[in-house]
Amino acid sequence: MDTLRSMRVFRAVVELDSFVRASERLNLSPAMVSKHVMHLERHLGARLLNRSSRHLSLTEIGKVYFEQCRDMLDNLDEVEATVGRTTVVPRGMVRLSAPVWFANPIFTRTLAAYRARFPEVTFDVDLSGRVVNLVEEGFDLALRVWQPTAQTPTPNLIARPIGSIEFHLVAAPSYLARAGRPQTPQELARHAMISYSLLASGNELRLDGAQGRETVKFQPVLQSNNESLLHAAALDAMGIALLPSWQTDADLAAGRLERLFDNYGLAGGTVYAVYTSRRYLSSKVRTFIDFLAEEGSLGQ
Repeated sequence: MDTLRSMRVFRAVVELDSFVRASERLNLSPAMVSKHVMHLERHLGARLLNRSSRHLSLTEIGKVYFEQCRDMLDNLDEVEATVGRTTVVPRGMVRLSAPVWFANPIFTRTLAAYRARFPEVTFDVDLSGRVVNLVEEGFDLALRVWQPTAQTPTPNLIARPIGSIEFHLVAAPSYLARAGRPQTPQELARHAMISYSLLASGNELRLDGAQGRETVKFQPVLQSNNESLLHAAALDAMGIALLPSWQTDADLAAGRLERLFDNYGLAGGTVYAVYTSRRYLSSKVRTFIDFLAEEGSLGQ
């Protein structure tokens, strides 16, 4: 039995979480799909899948083998496409990490638009808010928002700019009625501030005005690595928060939040696609990154 073919079958079974669905995609019988997986297990001398009547799961060895198998097959497809000058149809699952606030209609429309163009690609999206290890955790790429000259990726990663996001200082009208509206950036130091704990600049803000840049240091009343919590706290009049426009536009339009310091410039964030440094990037990842870049600011 062809081991390379068995690897492709095994990959389809894992990504589709079903022997039956894999057989339909590959135009094989479920029995033949099962034979290919068993061939791999015999060849490797290790069990790759835990099987039950209703559920499939990878063993520990299976997880390691699947990641390596997937990368190898992606690279092989890319090499064959380059040599044969053929077009590889993107397919398979893209494991993606992004900030919490990407749980937003703008981003979901972008995902839907990409899948309309490449319907054989699926997504597994992690919005936990943590900085994942792409290699160790098996992610294909991460979307990260960095301020200019702030964070940079580690040497074994590539960061490609794909768009930009505006950030605004906002507060609930009831908070401003109670605490007063700050008239100068320095007055922020005496206000209740809500802070994103992963900001490279720490507990300080930089605002650019007519007199140049002003830096304000503050002690937050709430800090978290979860932007959804910070957003909810701002809506509940807990204080002033620096939040991405994706989270605040609807609230500003409805009057639930008010924007502060319109006449000052706040350092925006550049959205980067971060991925491991590999000579042959899989077609599913490459086309998705290209799609995000061509949309411009992720479809805003």
